[in-house]
Amino acid sequence: MLVLVTYDVSVTTAEGRRRLRNIAKICLDYGVRVQNSVFECEVDPAQFTFLKNRLLETYESDEDSLRFYSLGKRGRQRVEHFGAKQVEDPLRDALIL
Repeated sequence: MLVLVTYDVSVTTAEGRRRLRNIAKICLDYGVRVQNSVFECEVDPAQFTFLKNRLLETYESDEDSLRFYSLGKRGRQRVEHFGAKQVEDPLRDALIL
């Protein structure tokens, strides 16, 4: 299933900037960055649970926010993109070596 993960992390402190980097790294383990704080993650239900738990353990609930949008198995077909920075998806796009 396709899950959209978005976050807003307070970066007014060094700890906040560290959390921001860690949250991005966790998301990169499961998906593709499509905008600065937005990731598309193609995961099965078990992977989604693990991803969600890792992010919930990392963020600071008093300062940051996380949002998860479950788009389902056909979610990629529902995505429309306009403008610059078309995202390449290594799982879907051809890889030429």
